[in-house]
Amino acid sequence: MIRVLLADDQALVRAGFRVLIESEPDLEVVGEAADGREAYELAVAEQPDVVLMDIRMPNVDGIAATGQIVADERAAGVRVLVLTTFELDEYVFQALRAGASGFLLKDTQPTELLAAIRLVAAGEALLSPRVTRTVIAEFANRPEPGAKADDAALAFLTDREREVLTLIGRGLSNGEISETLVIGAATTKTHVSRILSKLNARDRARLVVTAYETGLVTPGADAGPRRQP
Repeated sequence: MIRVLLADDQALVRAGFRVLIESEPDLEVVGEAADGREAYELAVAEQPDVVLMDIRMPNVDGIAATGQIVADERAAGVRVLVLTTFELDEYVFQALRAGASGFLLKDTQPTELLAAIRLVAAGEALLSPRVTRTVIAEFANRPEPGAKADDAALAFLTDREREVLTLIGRGLSNGEISETLVIGAATTKTHVSRILSKLNARDRARLVVTAYETGLVTPGADAGPRRQP
């Protein structure tokens, strides 16, 4: 059973999500929060698999709450799926840096939302299909102060792992990576697991961030992965 926490300041929105989620036999809602502070406290107390987090909430916003959840060891297994009203909400990029596992637009189709919850619960990164490429490009063009390409951050990766990370940064799934590199599914999964471990990354969303922040992948580039000098 996948346990979900709803965090949105609008009771009507939470009610709609609850009805949808609890219509599925493998999903259940374990709590509701009207602001970020309550979302953080409930995430620690209830240990949901996924938090559906609205960005704009009173008191503590969704970005700050996401950062608190990700940083708290007591919520180590909790993943945050951010919900936003706008395709290029400025706060989406901050939410990804705070540790969100992905985001969806609030007008996403119900079936897509349910699939997203399952995907994020399984440890995958999830960006709305309509805006994935735009978000990645915009994110890459909004580096934090002082951020720059840094091969040292990738020093512990093998050449093959750098190739896999490059493809993750471009948004490819494990199946697509296997097809691109002509390797087995189990091998791809092993590479991804090792990359997550070596980079101390929480999930694939963090790997996408790392791929861009280190300069391994750049917006619009379609060249092969960079090799270590």
